[in-house]
Amino acid sequence: MKRKQKKWILATAVSFILLCGGAAAIMGFTRPDMKTFDNGNGITLKFKTQGTGFLQYGEDGQWHEMFVKGVNLGATVPGHFPGELPASEEDYLRWFQQVDEMGANVIRLYTVHKPVFYSALVKFNRDRPEDPLYFMQGIWSPEEQLIEQQDAYAENIHQAFEEEIQKAVSAVYGDITVEVKHGSASGKFTSNAGKYLMAWHLGTEWDPEMVSNTNDMHKDVPLYKGEYFSASKEASPFESWLAGLIDYTAVQESQYGWQHPMTFTNWVTTDVLEHPGEPLFEEDMVSVDARHVEPTNWEAGYFAAYHVYPYYPDFFRTDESLQTISDGKGGYNTYKAYLRKLKNKFPDMPLMVTEYGVPSSTGISHHGPGGRDQGGHNEDEQGEINVSLTQDIYDEGYAGAILFMWQDEWFKKTWNTMPLELPADRRAFWLNVLTNEKMFGVLAMLPGKEEQLVIDGDLSDWDKLPEGEAEDWAGRAEGVKRMRLTHDEAYVYIAMELEQDFDPAQQRLYIGSDTLPGGDLPLEALKGRRVTGGGFETLIQLGTDEDAQVKIAPSYNFHKRLYGKDGYWMLPEEEEKDSDSGSKASFEPWKLGISLLMSPPDTRFAHPFVDETVGQLVRGTNDVKSSEFNSLAAWETQGNVVEMRIPWMLLGFGDPSSHQVIDYSALEDRRSFKTVASEGIRFLPWLDERDTKPDSNGSASSMNLSLDQIPPYTWEYWEAVQYSERLKKSYYAMQEFFMKVPDFPNSDTSSTTNTPN
Repeated sequence: MKRKQKKWILATAVSFILLCGGAAAIMGFTRPDMKTFDNGNGITLKFKTQGTGFLQYGEDGQWHEMFVKGVNLGATVPGHFPGELPASEEDYLRWFQQVDEMGANVIRLYTVHKPVFYSALVKFNRDRPEDPLYFMQGIWSPEEQLIEQQDAYAENIHQAFEEEIQKAVSAVYGDITVEVKHGSASGKFTSNAGKYLMAWHLGTEWDPEMVSNTNDMHKDVPLYKGEYFSASKEASPFESWLAGLIDYTAVQESQYGWQHPMTFTNWVTTDVLEHPGEPLFEEDMVSVDARHVEPTNWEAGYFAAYHVYPYYPDFFRTDESLQTISDGKGGYNTYKAYLRKLKNKFPDMPLMVTEYGVPSSTGISHHGPGGRDQGGHNEDEQGEINVSLTQDIYDEGYAGAILFMWQDEWFKKTWNTMPLELPADRRAFWLNVLTNEKMFGVLAMLPGKEEQLVIDGDLSDWDKLPEGEAEDWAGRAEGVKRMRLTHDEAYVYIAMELEQDFDPAQQRLYIGSDTLPGGDLPLEALKGRRVTGGGFETLIQLGTDEDAQVKIAPSYNFHKRLYGKDGYWMLPEEEEKDSDSGSKASFEPWKLGISLLMSPPDTRFAHPFVDETVGQLVRGTNDVKSSEFNSLAAWETQGNVVEMRIPWMLLGFGDPSSHQVIDYSALEDRRSFKTVASEGIRFLPWLDERDTKPDSNGSASSMNLSLDQIPPYTWEYWEAVQYSERLKKSYYAMQEFFMKVPDFPNSDTSSTTNTPN
């Protein structure tokens, strides 16, 4: 009897659970749904524009003006190029959580990602209908064809753009299967992410010569009049072309019963302002005006979006008309002045900055007023500058700010290191910290040894490396007890134990680096020491902060070869004289060009050649747990230990993964370097006492150094990379700021009424 009762009770319980669960599913009680607006005509909205505001429909059934806070998300990870789209669901879910915890409310995509992005976002937002993470879907324009053909109306370009629009809309709504195509997202898109979409963001930064040429070629084209968007009577042919593509996007989306705000990508180069202080004609050649595209039947509305950086174009430094707002440091905040001027041109529509920021990199490629340079910042400095830029955007009444960038991107290139990163198709396989474009992220993509070795002058972590990961130097040098070598995708690491404690104030430590036959000898640093069996391409020197740097051999110096008389011929006359003197006794600073020589009539006015020394080695620690953490730290010493990490390019490498180094041959067409495979690196160290002077024979030491007797440090070629992720200090700086900025500044639904300061 008791057994039957137990069976009856169990059966009843199971039936009750199934009945309740089924009823809940039928009645929609399993998960609350997100609140949306039905316009009465079968169209759903969550966001719209109104006046200068960007509005969200709230859980209270009311529209609220919001401040868009976001971050741009790239499509790749180290070891891959963007078209490979290698990110997994695990990657996306982790990133979504971190972006959300940063205080952002939107992720901007540049192009269609693989189906896993959309399914992962739906999964992430499933249980958070009141506070989902939204995305702004970018639609990539046929950029290469536009630049090559210089005509936006070319049939193949227009067709390719419309196909990309159709693909993007269908992908967002989970309604397309895309065949495999190299460099493009493919697969079966089944997850409908439409309700998490914030806006459509069409196109890329427009080439001004292409825009101008398109306008000249199609002066008689009729103004576009569409179902949802049209060109205004003031529209140029290119703007009319854009109106047609925006309308086409609206037509595609309306089929799914939704409307979202529209915008197109724009940048300072094609803005609506005049810049009398800009030296380059092409940077102030033509405008693409968002005001000349009008929504005619699109309730979700339309807004203007710009990429605005504080260091490019040059007029941020040279245009006196922007020198109107003090930066509080004795200079001018030309970024804020620019934002104010631009905002004044858009009194009747929302305006967002959808790209801005600075990188945390050793390398630098443009100077900006107030130290807001493109590179040369550690993570703390990156965070401080990014916060200040966001504050400027917020203060000037913009509708949103979307930071560039979420993650570091190893495949990226920068104009001043492009000639040296060879072969170009292997950029993704190593991290060149001299290329600042790779390091805009607030999520660091760190090379393989970053979590194993800490630069701090303590070698206990070297002892924990797996067997074979580090190699003992096989040479002999006065004062050097032991030297160990290892490497990863970004650096060569050197751990030295000296016979006595190292005092940077009283001593200098030199390490010559030989990667090729030939080279020079730094006679002044050698002080009479004799080196046989070759010469050096580069010289590592450590001592005081001023001393610590990598220098380059005069006959090998890339900078002088590229910008001197055998290349662009832009170096100042005194530097050319130094090169012609024939003296190789002193190695030279390792430099990158920052701004090329500009001369009329090719430019509006003259501007000098500008370069920057980038070979400095910062003393400190890269231990993130230390209060003295510096992401740019390259060396440290404690007692008799000296520990360092040297960027590959400073040693002359164009691609360490395939052993390629820049060779000594003349530039092709006075512009292009060539590489050869290196057998490895021969390192030769010596110590110098600062107060020691050469004797009457010019010698401070009778030591003979035999370079050819030292086996080179070698490593295996690599086709795959090891990396780890870490949230940068700049992430936490942006997190603190974003948390202070209310999503709804003028609404009772704001979580805080504080304004950031």
